[in-house]
Amino acid sequence: MPRVMGDRSDAVPLLAEVFRTYGFEGASLARITEGTGLGKGSIYNFFPGGKEEMAEAVLNEIDGWFRDQVFQPLRSTVDARQGVADMFKAVGRYFLSGRKVCLVGVFALGHERDRFAEKVQSYFAEWVQALAAALQRGGRDHASALAEAEDVVGGIQGALVLARAANEPELFMRALERMQQRLTIV
Repeated sequence: MPRVMGDRSDAVPLLAEVFRTYGFEGASLARITEGTGLGKGSIYNFFPGGKEEMAEAVLNEIDGWFRDQVFQPLRSTVDARQGVADMFKAVGRYFLSGRKVCLVGVFALGHERDRFAEKVQSYFAEWVQALAAALQRGGRDHASALAEAEDVVGGIQGALVLARAANEPELFMRALERMQQRLTIV
């Protein structure tokens, strides 16, 4: 029996898991209905633009969460050290301590990259810029802050892949701890 949902926003986290598991191309309508528990009619009622509209809704939700929980604290926290610590804590929570892959990263690597290029690029660019700004407030010069921010965001993504490949989520958390220690702000 299909699941009953009152609002399309209730379906977005479930869709995210389907896309995270199968990628955009592999997320067939059958997999979407199975993963969300919604019937085809409900899916198209909530998302008349089809799978592309579903992916846009998922990416918008991810973007909103990262803006609120990661980017904004990095930019606005007076104490840069606290902003960076909050970032690592939020990232650990979001990726379930390495048990959940980065859906934006999945979209960046798949055939759908060009379709969602602006969203994917802005997500990573905003993250790097927000972290670099915090590092600059913490005393780094612009060039080294930007380089370290790129290394850390890339390191987080790489640690997710490595933890997933090794089937060892704890690896991700250890990598986060090491990155945070390296970013100790003077």
